[in-house]
Order: sequence, then C-alpha cells, then structure tokens
Amino acid sequence: MKKPELLAPAGNMEKLKVAIRYGADAVYLGGKAFGLRNLADNFTIPELDEAVAYAHRHGVKVYLTLNAYPGNEGIDQLGDYLRDIAHLPLDAYIAADPGVIELIQEISPGRDIHLSTQANTTNWRSVRFWEKQGIRRVNLAREMPLEEIRETRERSSMELEAFIHGAMCISYSGRCLLSSAMTGRDANKGECTQPCRWNYAIVEETRPGEYFPIHEDESGSYIFNSKDLCLIEQLPELVRSGVDSLKIEGRMKGIYYAASVIRIYRAALDSYCADPERYELKREWLAELNKVSHRGYTTGFLLGKPRDVDHEYWSDYVRTYQFVATVEEQAEAGTLLGVRNRLEVGDRLELIGQGASFTTFTLTAMHNEAGEPLQVAHANQRIVVPGIPEACQFDLIRREKKAEVAS
Repeated sequence: MKKPELLAPAGNMEKLKVAIRYGADAVYLGGKAFGLRNLADNFTIPELDEAVAYAHRHGVKVYLTLNAYPGNEGIDQLGDYLRDIAHLPLDAYIAADPGVIELIQEISPGRDIHLSTQANTTNWRSVRFWEKQGIRRVNLAREMPLEEIRETRERSSMELEAFIHGAMCISYSGRCLLSSAMTGRDANKGECTQPCRWNYAIVEETRPGEYFPIHEDESGSYIFNSKDLCLIEQLPELVRSGVDSLKIEGRMKGIYYAASVIRIYRAALDSYCADPERYELKREWLAELNKVSHRGYTTGFLLGKPRDVDHEYWSDYVRTYQFVATVEEQAEAGTLLGVRNRLEVGDRLELIGQGASFTTFTLTAMHNEAGEPLQVAHANQRIVVPGIPEACQFDLIRREKKAEVAS
C-alpha cells in the first residue's frame, strides 16, 4: 500500500509556512495571474522563488496553479509569464486548458504538469488520453464515486489526485458562469465573487419591488450552497483505492482553517498507514474538524449520488471557535503572540500545534512589548503572556465563541 501525499493550499507565504508546519507533504499556490484564485494574496515572482526555497528546505513540494481558461487576449501575457518563471524549480504546474498545457510544454519542456479538476476528468479513458499528452498527474473530478476511482486506478498508471476536504462548487467541476453574469468577474479566469454564497429572495413578476425571503430561519437563505466536503471517515478507502495525492481545498481560507484541517488529516493518514489493521477513527478528529468554520459536511459524490441532505439550505457558516492569536516566539519575559482577534485577561483559550491534540489554559495576564500591562488586546497588536511551555512558532490560539455569536 502506497502512502499518498497530503497536498495543502497556500494562499500566501504565511499560509505556506503554516501548511508545512502542520504536516503538508506538498503545497499548491498561485502567482498574481492565471490561477483560479486571483482574489487570494498569491505570490509575486520573487515571492515564488522564496516560497520554493523555503518549502524545499523542509522537504515539501510546490505546485503552481495555472488552471485559468484565458481568452485570446491572455495568451501572449501567459507566454511572457511562463518565460519569466521558467527558471524557478517548481515541482509541477497545475493546468486545465489544452492551449495552456501546450504553451507550457513549448516554453518549459520537461516540466511536470498536473491536470486540474477544472478539466472534469470523470473516467479512465480520459486519464489515459491525458497521459498521452504528457500529463504527469490528474486531479480527478469531484463527481467521481469511489468505485470509479478504484477502476481508474486499475486501468491507468498515471498519478491520481482526489479532493478530501473543503468547499464544493455548485457547478460541474467548478465551471460556473454566475459570477461572470452577475458581476462581470469570470470564475474561469480566477475572479469568482461566489454569488452562490449570497442571500436571495423571490420576486413575483406582477409585483415588482416586493421581495419574498426564501429562508427557514433568521440565518438567511443559501439556496445554491453545497455543504463542505469532509472525507475523514472515508480516508482508509481512499488510501486503498491507490490515489497518489489527497488534496485539501482552501487557498482563500485563513491560517486557522489550514492548520486545523491539515493537522487532523496528517494524524489520520499517518495513523492508518502505520497500522491499517488496528486503525480507528478518533472522535476527537471529528470534533476538531467541527471547530473549523464550515457549512456543514458532506461526502459529496464519493459514495454515490448526493441526496438533498448534502446541501446546506438553512444556515450560514458554522463557527464555534474563533482564531485569536499566533505564537511568534518564546522570549525571556514569556510567550510573544501576534493578536488576530480581541483578547481579554480571563479568557479561556486553547493552543493548537502539530498533531491532533490541544492544550487548554486561562489567560491570566498580558503586557505589550514596552512592558505595560493590558487588560484587553486587539487585532494587530503584539503582546507577551506568561510562558506557555508547549508553544512553538506558528502554533495558533483559539477561543470558543459565546453562544449568542456562534451562528
């Protein structure tokens, strides 16, 4: 049994370092254009150089997303960009458009290319076709059930990649026109504004201006939403299916999301591969994933066609915990924190680091870098708290949200 790679998102340099800290074997990231997350921070060319060097020092691979579908006007710009980055030792490019793939092969012959899920590869013959075009790996469409993933593995020697966790697009393999039609920003060129996440109301044609809400409670209506994908319970079946890479979605998400999700899948994957016969899904892994902001969880299409319950009609994001600080370093005076959300003396907090466990403690005191005591700290402040012995750089601190603000 081959242990698959754990592939994590990296929307900027901080997220890349966090992904590596919490156990990613490889990260995927985007430049300032030609990826499908242009609204993320992304990387300039010098930043890409720095990111690759940092990742490689830690034994982690880096894949660059070039999976947009450019129009004619973008082809020359893409060619210039590919020539500008050709010297970077990226481990692979991720692409979907045949013209983009051909251009990559002309400018950087020998570069590994991974086929994006945007190419909606849903059967083994398509995988074989792309293998003939020089593709190294195929990210299988999220519409593929487990039994067809297994068959595809049996009929192909290609590297196969499958999504295991994260947001699900409502459109077929992510090919959506809502954003283009409603805002002029093309989702297929990396500028999706996610109108599927907006609130909507019904207007009857003979009563213009009268809006009828279509929601079941005060949280609003989210009629286009899918629940988020979560395959932690199906991880053993995916490993046994022979996929080479398990991918976590989320380049637009924050570092708390990345750290929380990566560390749980890292723990589960390592545990299963170390001893498949005695492996057990731990309840605390499920509890930890439920502490991350999400829209409810679904197994998507992996176990067959989804039913109505796989869509989140009734609620906004589930947010039970709030990310409040990062650990920057251990100092003589205590532990130095970078504050991300309001902190107050007396708060009951949780420290999360590598592995699936966490440490609970009470914030008894804090002061700023000048040594002045504080009762309350706000975002973007740097504070020193009494030493947290277990804390290391890039560890995160969270607080359970009060019931009245948990929705």
